Amino acid sequence: METSAIIKINPADSVVVCLRPIKKGETINVDNKSITVLQDTPAGHKVLINDAPQGTNIIKYGYPIGHARQDLKAGEWVNENNLKTNLAGTLEYEYHPVNEKLNIPKVDRTFNGYVRKNGEVGIRNEVWIVPTVGCVNGIAERLASQLEKETGLDGIDAVHAWHHNFGCSQLSGDHENTRKVLRDIVLHPNAGAVLVLSLGCENNQPDQFEKLLGDYDKSRIRFLITQKVQGDEMEEGMKILRELYQIARQDKRTECPLSELRVGLKCGGSDGFSGITANPLVGEFSDFLVAQGGTSILTEVPEMFGAETILMNRCETPELFQQTVSLINDFKEYFLSHGEPVGENPSPGNKAGGISTLEDKALGCTQKCGRAPVSGVLGYGDRLQVKGLNLLSAPGNDLVAATALASAGCQIVLFTTGRGTPFGTFIPTMKISTNSDLYNRKPNWIDYNAGQLVDGVDMKTVLDGFIDKIIAIANGEKSRNEINGYSEIAIFKNGVTL
Repeated sequence: METSAIIKINPADSVVVCLRPIKKGETINVDNKSITVLQDTPAGHKVLINDAPQGTNIIKYGYPIGHARQDLKAGEWVNENNLKTNLAGTLEYEYHPVNEKLNIPKVDRTFNGYVRKNGEVGIRNEVWIVPTVGCVNGIAERLASQLEKETGLDGIDAVHAWHHNFGCSQLSGDHENTRKVLRDIVLHPNAGAVLVLSLGCENNQPDQFEKLLGDYDKSRIRFLITQKVQGDEMEEGMKILRELYQIARQDKRTECPLSELRVGLKCGGSDGFSGITANPLVGEFSDFLVAQGGTSILTEVPEMFGAETILMNRCETPELFQQTVSLINDFKEYFLSHGEPVGENPSPGNKAGGISTLEDKALGCTQKCGRAPVSGVLGYGDRLQVKGLNLLSAPGNDLVAATALASAGCQIVLFTTGRGTPFGTFIPTMKISTNSDLYNRKPNWIDYNAGQLVDGVDMKTVLDGFIDKIIAIANGEKSRNEINGYSEIAIFKNGVTL
């Protein structure tokens, strides 16, 4: 069999990954020895290259991804049935800083964005309606639809009502999470104007929510409390929206340095190619952007379990290291407090695609943030404070995590996927396929094909095209989720509902 049918990712690995389906009885050549494959093994899945007695750690990406449940022979298909996670509870960690010099040069590239009054830069100029409570979702949707019909979107990019089912019947942490995420949406620079729509009797009281916004632009952010309107709230809402629309449509794109670009790093529906193609490609871009003075944010904390020490040791300071330890262990405690194991991942789709344990998933997942040092750590709902690579507290759920990335201030989410997904959050959500088959089957979902990397195209060529695509989207080219109209938000919930 040709050597291109498999890949050994790290010299220390005890498995290889199949780049195409391999039949039982086929021979693979690894490290100058021939191995007979013992079962039909799908593309993206792992084949063992050395005998592994029960309990032996299986190595991929140079790190353990679990241990053998029983004695395994070289040539066996390694999957969730014969591989068990090593993950358990919280851990104590030691800081062993790693400061890798990337030596990525600055380039003469810019993008055209909207510079807001406070200096932040947006890549879209949209009018948004943000309900403070889910009770007014229907009104918000009607207002958005009517404004779009009246204006034909002349001079703006879109009108959106960001419906959700929270803002009332929540306590303590959940209530504050809702308020912070809604605040972040209202203040996001992709919005040229915002109507904050309230009912009036909700827990998320509009006067207190307004204080949470701080010193905001009152000409572009307006409030409407529907219970206080005498008569038709639609008429009053449209009056305000027409005024906001006239303000927003005057905004023009101006040239901005790449240092003003902020991207979120996310994966979903991952497969065995994620850690070989799409995630390393996004990691290369993240390093490139950080070198230009820009910002990237990695989240999905439960999908860092098993790879967390790599991130911890890249922290620029001991303080950031301690914050990252808390980031990891606090999320583990969240699982344990609900009686759930910390390693209960990956999903059925992940397993079908070749990911067998959470460590397997995490070591591929974290490649999205490249090799740059960690410059900041953010809590859920926090807004960006420092440029460079940041870590953000949020779960792995696609829409919740993507919403959290956007809420932190990202203008684009880079979303890698091996199985495919159509969704998008409230900013452009650019889908990167891990394999060419997905790209060819779902061109209406996928924006860029990282599968080229196993089709013979070199990383530099693929990265150059990827940079061009991201800048094009920053300049106004619509991502597939925008073209399809698939945009929504989801807010993390932990506690009781009253």
